[in-house]
Parts: sequence; structure tokens; C-alpha cells
Amino acid sequence: MTPASAPSVLRAHRAARAAVAALFLTNGAILANLLPRYPQIKADLGLSNAQYGLAVASFPFGALMAGLAAGALIRRFRSSRVAVAGTMLTGLGLLFAGLAPSWLSLATMLFLAGSMDAITDVAQNAHGLRVQRLYGRSILNSFHALWSVGAVVGGLMGGLAAGLAVPRGLHLGFSALLFSAVSLTALRFLLPGPESSDVSSPDAHVEGAATKRGTGRWPLMLSMAALTLIAASGVLVEDAGMTWAAVYLSGTLGASAAVASFGYVALVGAQFIGRLFGDRLVDRFGQRAVARTGGALAALGMGGALLLPSVPATIVGFAFAGFGVATLVPAAMHGADELPGLRPGTGLTVVSWLMRLGFLLSPPVVGLIADAAGLRVGLLVVPLAGGMVMALAGVLSAKRVSGRRGG
Repeated sequence: MTPASAPSVLRAHRAARAAVAALFLTNGAILANLLPRYPQIKADLGLSNAQYGLAVASFPFGALMAGLAAGALIRRFRSSRVAVAGTMLTGLGLLFAGLAPSWLSLATMLFLAGSMDAITDVAQNAHGLRVQRLYGRSILNSFHALWSVGAVVGGLMGGLAAGLAVPRGLHLGFSALLFSAVSLTALRFLLPGPESSDVSSPDAHVEGAATKRGTGRWPLMLSMAALTLIAASGVLVEDAGMTWAAVYLSGTLGASAAVASFGYVALVGAQFIGRLFGDRLVDRFGQRAVARTGGALAALGMGGALLLPSVPATIVGFAFAGFGVATLVPAAMHGADELPGLRPGTGLTVVSWLMRLGFLLSPPVVGLIADAAGLRVGLLVVPLAGGMVMALAGVLSAKRVSGRRGG
């Protein structure tokens, strides 16, 4: 690289980072636009609670069914194109879900939207990891923080549209058009070439080949299993806050509905802060140390809140848990994408797919425990997840990045 070309290359890297950030924000916002319209959809279609629950479950079920196709699509069409196409198709599916005239069409459209969302999720993370490798330091957590920002923006858009009684077709059509335009604009600035084009130095090829020769099938499978459990632990804690925080605070501890909502708000807010500063922590201390510390925070914070139950302690406990698991999913995705001996996108696809099982299995598992022994016992899954992360964090990288934080 000549000195004259270096600034333009660095500008291209920064532009690619901004483009990936736009994709993550868009992905968080596009589904969140539909969520505030669910009550109206349920009422308009005359759905029972069971019918409504089954229809909404079609989204994660579609994600689970289609998630494994992401790796092949990325290798065939590139992560940049797959992420943008998936965003547009997700928006289209959610638009038709909002206009669904029957339970069957609602479930079908949510299934298709969930399928596209899963593929988009893998593709945008794959491209984010490409950009991260060019930077030579951790930036993936900042992308996930922007996903959270997008979810808030989308929720506010949907809530405003519902409050103003904007027709769902107009609202969701505008949402799909807006975020499709954002993703198409971002496509111009994403990295060119296939995933394998990032490995350009001779040393990288030699190191990769040596690593592959020294890696057997069983160590690879064990590493994949450990990374999946780390990601699933983060998902389980997040889902525990989403599904059970308000129920536990209001039902078991007697908090008002307004106060009970602060359990999940505390978790998500702390998770956002953790992701906002997560990259600096990972660069300074390494993914392994950050994950172990985070697991300890989740285990001690939520464990203490369950041991000495009170409304303030529980809200603080959920905040500790959210902050503790903030970097787990990005770390597991990075580790899976770097596993030797796998084709580009394969490790990331498998871990992302298996991680989604946590969203499906966590609510009924906690519910069964709660029915048998009480929700306070059921929520012990949160400190147990923190302990599991502490035990398995050795599979993550201990590498630290020192020196100038440049592009």
C-alpha cells in the first residue's frame, strides 16, 4: 500500500463500519415497529390467547428453521448482499403480517419474516466480523449496542403510529420502505469481495493452515458446544428479564405495574451500556476475562437479589445481569467465526442457530420450575447461567489489543 492510498483505504474501512452499524440499527428497528401493533392485530382478527401465542411463536420458529441456510447463502452471494436482501424481505414479511386477514396468514407471514431475520442476523454479524478483522481490535459490541438503539427507535415509531391510529398498512409500509432504503444505501459502502478476501497476508494463510492441521474433530466440536452454551447463557438471561421480570416483581414481590416494568428496563439499559463500553474492555482485558467477570456479576448480582428478595434489590440484580452478559453473544459469534477448519460463515451460522433454541426453551423451562417450586426458584437459571459462563470462558480468546486505537 502506498502512502497516498493509505488514507483512502482507512476511509473505506470507516465507511464500512458505519454501513454495518446502519444494518444493525435497521435490524433492531424493523421488527420493533410491529410489536406495538400486536394488540390491535389480535383484536381485529378475534384471536384467543392461545391462537395469538402460536402466531407470534411462528417468528422464532421460522428463524430456527431457516437459520442454518445462512452460511451457504453467505458463501454464494456474500454477507453484504445477503444482509441487505434479508432486511428488505423481513420488512416485506412484517408488512404483510400487519395486513393479515386471518390467523393462518398472520402465522405464515411471521414465519417467513422470522426466516429472513435469522439469515439477516448471521449475515450482518459475518460482515461486522470482516470489518473488525480490518480494524484489528474489537468493534462488534458497538454494533450490538446500536441494535438496541434501533429496537428503541422502532418501538417508539410503532407506539406513536398506534397512538395516532395510523393505518397499519401505511405505517408498516413506510417502515419497510425507510429501512430498505437505509440498507440499500449501506450496501454501497460495505466491503467488496467474498468473505475469504479478508485474509490477505501470507502470514495469516500460514498460521491458519498450521492451526487447521492441529485441530481434530472432537476438539472442534467441544469448542463449538462451549461457544454455543456461552451464547445461550446470554440469551437465557436476556429472556428471563423480558419474560419474567415484571411477573416476578409484581406477582411475587408485590410491586406496582409501573415499578415492575423497571426490571426489564434495568436489564436492557445495563446491557446497552455494557455493549457501548464492551469493545474497550475486550481490547484491554481480552474476551475471556471480560466474559468471566460478566458471568460473576450476573451470578452474584441476581443470586444476591434472589437470596435477599426485595423490589430494589431485584431491579439492581437484573441490571447486574444485563451488564454481565452484554458481551457474551458477540464474543461467542467471534469465537465461532474464527474456529479453524470450517468454511466461512459455518461456525457463526451454527452457533447463531443453536443460540435461538434458548429463546424457545427458556420460557417453558422457567415456567415449569416456577409451577413446581415458585418463580423465585425458577429465576435461579440466571445465576446458574453466570456460573456456566465462568466455567466455559476458557474457550474464548485471551488476546489483548494495546497501543493506538486507530482505524
